[in-house]
Amino acid sequence: MRVSIIIPNYNGEKFMKDCLESLKKQTYDDFDVILVDNASSDNSIAVAEEIYPDIKVIRLDNNYGFSRAVNEGIKATYAKYVILLNNDTESDPYFVEKLVEGIEKSPKIFSCASKMIQFNNRELIDSAGDYYTIIGCTFTRGYNKKTQIFNKDVLIFSSCAGAAIYRRKVFEKIGYFDELHFAYLEDVDVAYRAKINGYVNKYIADAVVYHVGSGSSGSRHNEFKVRLAARNNVYLNYKNMPIVQLVINYPFILAGKIMKLVFMWRKGLAKVYVKGVVEGYKTLGKCKKVRYKKENITNYLRIEFELLANLFVKIGDCIDKR
Repeated sequence: MRVSIIIPNYNGEKFMKDCLESLKKQTYDDFDVILVDNASSDNSIAVAEEIYPDIKVIRLDNNYGFSRAVNEGIKATYAKYVILLNNDTESDPYFVEKLVEGIEKSPKIFSCASKMIQFNNRELIDSAGDYYTIIGCTFTRGYNKKTQIFNKDVLIFSSCAGAAIYRRKVFEKIGYFDELHFAYLEDVDVAYRAKINGYVNKYIADAVVYHVGSGSSGSRHNEFKVRLAARNNVYLNYKNMPIVQLVINYPFILAGKIMKLVFMWRKGLAKVYVKGVVEGYKTLGKCKKVRYKKENITNYLRIEFELLANLFVKIGDCIDKR
């Protein structure tokens, strides 16, 4: 198989029909499907095997989170490309075909993000890729904006791993998804590592998928998600930035944390956010920091410029909403 579609799952029985039935309608057929189950207590596996008899199931003995699940799937295949797909999605018939076309345009493309559209409001974007900023915050490109605005393929900082294609061999060079993350920002982290090594990430406008969102964790802002994202953000900066870059950027990163704290305070989640940040700093010793290589200095400089430029992009988005 040229492509393996890897679906991480935890108690996603109610989503299986839409997800797997849509994969049966794909115009591109050189792919197999791997379901990695995080010890679900519902009938996810039975339902999946009934709907998609050829599905390969990897059963984990505990809920190890998104990162461990997709890593198990990636390591279980020899396909040239892997598509990571959330269980709470419905794919357009051209979804796989367009992602494969996109990633094959250059060997320097590590990943391609799809156009993720809100499942229950199909005029609005759920994600058109992610951009990371110098203040240490990740922003979802296009969220809640009209789908027709995002009809051009463009370079992005990172792909949302809820529906994206990756060049499998690159993982062997840069490492897999960081299992310390469990879930959240692991896709930004792996994209960052790819960029350090000279790869790029791209958004493919014609690769469409409809996404429910937070199918396993619940709402967009919940205590579990806020704590893990706050913790993982600390890991993300520490691991990928050389010490000099960290020192230069830290005033901006600190300002970003204060802004995030104010935002979470308004949501009633300030204590949970602080708990996540503190946990991140306390457990930094568990992180595997990316080893600095002088041959990557140009890539680091490009990334630094992009982090600054993305902040102005976000400011522009905010102005547009007023």
